[in-house]
Amino acid sequence: MKLFKLNTHTRGCNKSYDADLVLNPQDHPTAKVGDVVEIYAPDDENGTHLLLQITELNEQSKTGRNAISIESGIAIAFRMRSYSNVVMRIVNPADVALDSIEITFKDQYMGRSEMWRLKTYLTNTCVYVNKKIDYNDMQIRCQVYEMWSQGERVASGVISEDTKIVFRSSTSMVYLFLQMSSEMWDFDIHGDLYFEKAVNGFLTELFQKWKKLGCNHEVTIVLFSRTFYAAKSLDEFPLHMRDCLQLDYKGRYYEDFYRVAIQNERNDDWCTVLAQLRKLFTSYQETVLRYHEREHMHIPHATNSTATQGNFLEVLNISLNTFEKHYLDRTFDRTGQLSVVITPGVGVFSVDRELTNITKQRIIDNGVGSDLVCVGEQPLHAVPLLKFHNKDTTLTSADDYSLPHWINLSFYSTNKKIAYSNFIPRIKLPIFSTVEDPNVDEVERNFLSCSQSEYIHNSLFDYDAYDEQIFQPLPAQSTCSLQRVVRAKKTSVPSFETYAYRTNEWENLTPTKIPSLRRKMSDPDIHHGTSGMLAALSDATNLSESLASEKNARRSIVSIAPIVRPGRALINPFDPSHVTIKLTSNRRRWTHIFPKGPTGVLIQQHHYQAVPAKSVNSVSYQQRQPSNNNNAVHSNNNEGEYQVNDGEQCEQLSQHSLLSQNKSEEKPDFFKRRHNSAANVPTLTATQTKSYLWGATGEQEWTPAITTGVDWKSLSIPACLPITTDYFPDKRSLHNDYVISDYTLLPDDVNLDYAKSRAVYRKPLSTEEVCKEIVSQRLAQGFQLIVVEDKQSNSSYICQSSVSNGNSQCTSAVQPLQPPSENKKEYLLSIGRIFHKISLSGSVITVTGYKPRHPYPPINVDYRYRFHAPQHETYEISGVNFTTEKLEHFNWNHMDLYICTRGDVDYPLMESLKYWRFRMYLLPRENMVNKIVNFGCQRCDIFTEAVVDNTREQVEDFVRLIENVSKLKRQFGRKARDSPTAHSLTKRRHSTSIISRPPNQGLTNSPFRERVGSNRLPEKRPSINVRSKLEASRISRIPDATAAAVLPSNDQDDGFPVDVKFSEQATLLEIFEAMKHPVSGVGYFSQTQSLPSCTFISYDALIWLRSRLDPKRQPLELLEAMRKERMICHASGDWSQPVVAGFVFYYVVQQDKKAKDYAPPLNDYSAFVNEWLEIEFQGTSFLWYDEPAPSQVPNFLREVPAPQSWTEYCRNKRAYRDSHLEIDVNQKSDRMEWGHVKHHTVMQPGFAFELVVEWVTSSGPIVSDLISGWMRKANHCGYQLVSVPADPMAEPFTEKSDPLRGPIFIPLCVTFLPDGVPLFEEFPEETRADRMLFLQEAILARFGFLPCVLEEKSPWIKDLPKEYQYVHCTGNMFALIRCANKNYQVESPSRQEANVTRCVYGHTNNTNVPKKVGFLWAWNHMIPNKKWKAQTINNSADGELFQLRMLRDFREFCSNSDQRLANFWTQSQELKRKSLKLEQNNNNTDEMKVK
Repeated sequence: MKLFKLNTHTRGCNKSYDADLVLNPQDHPTAKVGDVVEIYAPDDENGTHLLLQITELNEQSKTGRNAISIESGIAIAFRMRSYSNVVMRIVNPADVALDSIEITFKDQYMGRSEMWRLKTYLTNTCVYVNKKIDYNDMQIRCQVYEMWSQGERVASGVISEDTKIVFRSSTSMVYLFLQMSSEMWDFDIHGDLYFEKAVNGFLTELFQKWKKLGCNHEVTIVLFSRTFYAAKSLDEFPLHMRDCLQLDYKGRYYEDFYRVAIQNERNDDWCTVLAQLRKLFTSYQETVLRYHEREHMHIPHATNSTATQGNFLEVLNISLNTFEKHYLDRTFDRTGQLSVVITPGVGVFSVDRELTNITKQRIIDNGVGSDLVCVGEQPLHAVPLLKFHNKDTTLTSADDYSLPHWINLSFYSTNKKIAYSNFIPRIKLPIFSTVEDPNVDEVERNFLSCSQSEYIHNSLFDYDAYDEQIFQPLPAQSTCSLQRVVRAKKTSVPSFETYAYRTNEWENLTPTKIPSLRRKMSDPDIHHGTSGMLAALSDATNLSESLASEKNARRSIVSIAPIVRPGRALINPFDPSHVTIKLTSNRRRWTHIFPKGPTGVLIQQHHYQAVPAKSVNSVSYQQRQPSNNNNAVHSNNNEGEYQVNDGEQCEQLSQHSLLSQNKSEEKPDFFKRRHNSAANVPTLTATQTKSYLWGATGEQEWTPAITTGVDWKSLSIPACLPITTDYFPDKRSLHNDYVISDYTLLPDDVNLDYAKSRAVYRKPLSTEEVCKEIVSQRLAQGFQLIVVEDKQSNSSYICQSSVSNGNSQCTSAVQPLQPPSENKKEYLLSIGRIFHKISLSGSVITVTGYKPRHPYPPINVDYRYRFHAPQHETYEISGVNFTTEKLEHFNWNHMDLYICTRGDVDYPLMESLKYWRFRMYLLPRENMVNKIVNFGCQRCDIFTEAVVDNTREQVEDFVRLIENVSKLKRQFGRKARDSPTAHSLTKRRHSTSIISRPPNQGLTNSPFRERVGSNRLPEKRPSINVRSKLEASRISRIPDATAAAVLPSNDQDDGFPVDVKFSEQATLLEIFEAMKHPVSGVGYFSQTQSLPSCTFISYDALIWLRSRLDPKRQPLELLEAMRKERMICHASGDWSQPVVAGFVFYYVVQQDKKAKDYAPPLNDYSAFVNEWLEIEFQGTSFLWYDEPAPSQVPNFLREVPAPQSWTEYCRNKRAYRDSHLEIDVNQKSDRMEWGHVKHHTVMQPGFAFELVVEWVTSSGPIVSDLISGWMRKANHCGYQLVSVPADPMAEPFTEKSDPLRGPIFIPLCVTFLPDGVPLFEEFPEETRADRMLFLQEAILARFGFLPCVLEEKSPWIKDLPKEYQYVHCTGNMFALIRCANKNYQVESPSRQEANVTRCVYGHTNNTNVPKKVGFLWAWNHMIPNKKWKAQTINNSADGELFQLRMLRDFREFCSNSDQRLANFWTQSQELKRKSLKLEQNNNNTDEMKVK
């Protein structure tokens, strides 16, 4: 055996040492790039073996003979000493292939299509533990966490086609829900309150593990509970309580409460949060139970519910309402969603059947991790267990149960030891009570009036026979295709099949007729229930407790009644293995996140077995044996290793292979198909379609000996939904239960047509790229690739009528399934009961869809609750809808054509396509904030104090920014302006705008289109114009309301060499010729595709004319005259487009058409505007035309107030326009990437300008790269680009609203005038509502808020109250004013059917009560957490945040604290008097002159 000397090197220090492994090619003549080698110490054959891949063979290798060199970090990790001798040999990659690998990533957004591309990139590469992976094409950074091969955890290996890759995110969106049910105030066996166990125990440990793993999750913590009221009718409740009351199936009134403790926070240290939770705990129960108490008013008695009766499913749905909108508020620094419910219960919940169906479908379809952590003791029956509400009150009615496989259950137990015992109880003993139990109803008492001794000893009742009868499996014929059973039962609300009464001795005892039990399906995949005996187990906290109690023992005699036999076997939670159900794709959705144990079964690392399951001969649960090296799991929750498998996700889909290789004869059918102990994942064929009810995949048999620990891995680094699965329906099922549809795409033909009609030619996607993108889109929407398996190793996979052939060796569907000689590929994908087959053959793509023949009916649940968010003062009324989404209605044909045509306007992105978007506001940077943050200014209404009028700079900077976004770059510096440049730049250093770029800064090698002959440098000194305090915020609402800029004396300062001043009589032609001058004229853009030659923007032309014309002439009118004379024209070549001031393109028509650089216009207006951003400027006309100074009177006191918003008078009346956007500006991606930008059509200084980036065919990191570039450029231009949510106010009862957010209502005091005189009494009544709005707007302006222009909501509904939204100049908060048409009564738009008015406008539905005037205030949760927390006010006592100071000061101002509001009113009136007096004097002077 040849030995080599081992050297180490540091990567990057030398070009020839840039790989993990460097070797001398002369020593290894057979080695080639891509080979995998094994390196180990010769004396330690069973020790650490390191696998590395040869990535380069360098002839000039410096290792010397018989030596190899590995990267020093790897050598340290694998404990390989330098200069020691090692064995190195080339190995066959198949022998060292990995079964599964876990990869973690952090602080980035990785979509599912990126995961698939990364998987393809990693295939056939060698990896080792903690290897850092950089996928530069997609800009993805991640790290290897754990690997499994042949049933063991390994340290290195090769990723093959069949390796399952699990992606885990260290920065997810995590919702922690603490169930504050009555048990939280009980003591556990160690004498701790369950709350202490949850917070001081579980949460403390969880946060420690996060810290250890370097997690940086975005966390929301919510305390929730349900309050029951002792009342028989609604009349017993006072009016103010009725808004959120709900009625349960037993006729009890209840109300659900949610207290949001922490919202979207990231922390390095969570100790302060735990302290906050303890503080909330002390007052929580009293606050909630006594919330409605008022003096002199009777309130029904309130009690806190138990965990079983709590609002568990509602909580999961509330988090799903947020999670399923992940594409709306996309952030680029987190991936993954997890909701964790921490309960003091034991995993048993009493639930509504419909809500269970909704929750199950939503959790599985959305691929959201759903964890339940119980701090109660683990019961002796299978959990989690959902008991359906039994609305049938007769004694003989059967109770129905469900064992949800989509909830990942953990039991947390502390490590405290009791000195006198090591016994751990598995039940919570009921409280001993001799008092009559009021819950046992009268009928039952009479029925059971016999004494205990009588019925126990003298009963003829044979309990064993009864049990056997109830739980016996169904006869063989019931194994028909389950989906068909489901169908039959689903379509008509089913009654149970005829009850099969057996000839048992008690049959004749009860002649009473049993009512037909009409039930809805409990679960789309199965139908099950229990009867008789288990009816007794209804309200107990856990089943074992209920059997222990005397009351229930007595009630079980009820079962003498005839047995209700539904057409299926019933569940016995103490032995659920009797019932098997048909396997479905839902069951297999999460299986690929579990590693395979030594016996070839998938293992769940937080389940362990206390004793062997059945007989001594049966193989005990292998993966729990300590012999399984580093996979042994102890029941100690503090285990340092995170071996806990990720049940993260809803389902701990543990195993597609039996956990215990149980050879016992009890269930021969189920076990027959297992032969060898190291069985592979069983093939999914028609014969093997049954699985157990309990457990993630239904392959593990439940026994009471299974103990569940805490799945720390899932709770720390949650797994993302796997991109592969392995279930495909069999041939018969496909034929019977599915509707098949297909369509073909010919990308080459389609592309040819569309590429020609575009303004800018772009290379179309090849057929193969289209096919890959079509698959990517399905993955992105939650589909999974089906890895089909085949037993005949040589047969290629053929799927003609779309049936998976079922037997075979595993060939991944990701690979070509046909011989590579033909260009044929086939992909199978699934989500829920929908399957797609994408086939590529030559240049034809065929998409075949399989939809369920009988889809589940849509369900909609209307839910009311009260919630208290941070900074709110009350529990406010809220409402939300929980609905199941109809996935089969997604318009895939439209999406595929969108991809084929490369995003053509014929196939626009529609809301139903769930495209991703990132919404931003462009806001001018504001210096006043520093005054509050750095200099501790106490008052925050300082934003309108004497400001510099820097409108000119703002507009110039805006133009520079849009040029950058449009990839048009200006070339600075012309000979004619060398001298003034430096001088004017220093002058500008003191202005409020940012300094522009130095003249020749790095424009070489720029990817941007250059702009020839600059037309300006924004270097004009700002003209100081001290305005009235009120008017400053409305600098530019409408043209006539704008201030006249005081022009500086040196006209040359506008950046144009002024070599000509036109006389008053100058003709149009003379001016036009001067404009065309190559040196002193208006600067043109250089050659750019789709722009004609000699193109300029109208704003440039106006400023150029302004400095050369007589002040009496209007530049805009001159340009319009030129257009009419056909001297200039819109750059699209459309003559009908008038001249609009702004960033709008025009070109000089009269050109030499034979010139070398001549480019004609497109002559297609719509194609042109789809390619270029064109933005009209409003409120800036005073920059190029002297206007009379505006009135100094505050708007709300003017005789005729100025209009509200630019939408009322802009040219095209459209608030937004969409343009095509090339996203991959740095040419990094290996994917064809594009998107769209939606933007405001008008820019007006003093208003927020909105930009929204929209995409489906782009990768998160690439979009992030583009937007960060824009943000940097905006900063450079004196602006800030702030991300904002799609729904900033998150008002309840609105669609897409986040259920745990809501605006804060801040009432405005309107009675501050002496003697209660109403405001605006001197004005006509019909203008008062508007004036109130303008007053509110003036107050917001004082606090630094800018108006936002929004699309009109439902313009077809008349009399909807108008809404005006504002954003703070820092972007941190929003305000909204809603004003009705009459006497400023303010109401929220309600859902028509519910007639609900928004709580914050007065807690009532009673429309006669006058509503308060005020503001809605909301936080911008899209601001990055670090940036949010960075704005701490210097020298404030407790490190107060600027945002909270603003809210506090705004509240004080609006409540007229210290007479601030009254003073503001007085100042405004004073201002009005002064300006009227001034106007009067001016008029008198004018009259004198005339005389």
